[in-house]
Amino acid sequence: MKFSGTESYVATEDLAVAVNAAVALERPLLVKGEPGTGKTELAKQVSASLNLPMVEWHIKSTTRAQQGLYEYDAVSRLRDSQLGDERVNDVRNYIRKGKLWQAFEAKGKTVLLIDEIDKADIEFPNDLLQELDKMEFHVYETGETVRAQTRPVVIITSNNEKELPDAFLRRCFFHYIRFPDMDTMRKIVEVHHPGLKPALLTAALTQFYELREMKGLKKKPSTSEVLDWLKLLLAEDLSAEDLRRDGANALPKLHGALLKNEQDVQLFERLAFMARRGQR
Repeated sequence: MKFSGTESYVATEDLAVAVNAAVALERPLLVKGEPGTGKTELAKQVSASLNLPMVEWHIKSTTRAQQGLYEYDAVSRLRDSQLGDERVNDVRNYIRKGKLWQAFEAKGKTVLLIDEIDKADIEFPNDLLQELDKMEFHVYETGETVRAQTRPVVIITSNNEKELPDAFLRRCFFHYIRFPDMDTMRKIVEVHHPGLKPALLTAALTQFYELREMKGLKKKPSTSEVLDWLKLLLAEDLSAEDLRRDGANALPKLHGALLKNEQDVQLFERLAFMARRGQR
């Protein structure tokens, strides 16, 4: 099985090499990068490219590692016992299978996505060390051991908001998705907005990369945001000439798709104000 991207996902050569190396080594692939660079989408495209079913586990700040294995609903069992329900005789009726259990018991190979692992508590990755390494875990309530019939392709994403433990990193194959250069971005745009007028695309991407390089910008716009912006430009039927800016109007057209906080908007407003003063 070899991954090289899909019709709807442009994978750079180093990213494809990382995916295939992780599959060959049977180690989790840890993918880091800016938000909006396609980390989550990568797992979906690997699933589609290799024709494998996918199990998704989206991590929140309150997520515990145990939830990925299973959860025992003792409260429901107690309530049922008070009501005389015969289901209480089998503890398995109160075991809720987690995403790892679902991936482990699959009949064939699957893609397991553990999305945004850095959102959880710092101990979260350590709590999954053995399970991801040995591909098995013990269910204490039933005494059984759940083992993966076939090792899943594990893809773990991180926005780099929190450092991950060394012991966890040692068990992963690591890849950092660098922000696309202009040529790669053109290919990405062609996938999502085929046939875009070259003059409009050049003007928009030039303005987009200039914006990303602006000093003092709190949040740089991402790949997903430039795609949204281009979609709006097309919907408004704007041309390359319409995107031209002057000192009195430093903000890009439809800037709400690119600038996502008031500090960055104010930065451009200050630049426009200074430009107007300089023209007097």
